[in-house]
Amino acid sequence: MSSSPFRIAVFASGSGSNFQAIADAVKAGQLDVRIELLVCDRPKAKVVERAQAAGVPVHAFRPKDYESREHYEQEILAQLQEKQVDLIVMAGYMRLITSVLVKPFYGRLINVHPSLLPAFPGVNAIGQALDYGVKVTGVTVHFVDGGMDTGPIIAQAALEIQPGDTEETVAERVHRIEHKLYPQVIGWIRDGKVRLNGRHVERV
Repeated sequence: MSSSPFRIAVFASGSGSNFQAIADAVKAGQLDVRIELLVCDRPKAKVVERAQAAGVPVHAFRPKDYESREHYEQEILAQLQEKQVDLIVMAGYMRLITSVLVKPFYGRLINVHPSLLPAFPGVNAIGQALDYGVKVTGVTVHFVDGGMDTGPIIAQAALEIQPGDTEETVAERVHRIEHKLYPQVIGWIRDGKVRLNGRHVERV
């Protein structure tokens, strides 16, 4: 195993609870990676405060200041390359990304989604699941391929819907799963224990 640090960048748009779970795992010595950068498309989001408190550099931007998605992604790509980032971790980043980032980082770009994909992709997955009346939902960690939550699945964890559940109660349990599963998957990738073969992902 190389002695050089395994470098990650976290992309997030909101409160940043998954960012915090990752940062806490790193601080506790449970996850041997270095968070090199937070990328955020909402400069006033709470995740920016979390990153600053953790001593993580922040690239915050407003998409409307750029001509296109590709323009701001080129700027982000330059920073990722400068910092020699090994893995991009999407943690509540609410924008589809283009080939500008997907192509150079394919197989090194992951996302966490609050459903058992391929069911209920996109926004408000928990609300979609409850409206549909499912008895089981959960969390998926997957590689990003540029589609809407369509990339190869790395890991999933399920939870049962209980009588009287609301979006808020399910979200609370989903977040608890995410905060445990996501750092774990990052650790697998850091240790070379994940192999991508077409649409299939193997633990090795």
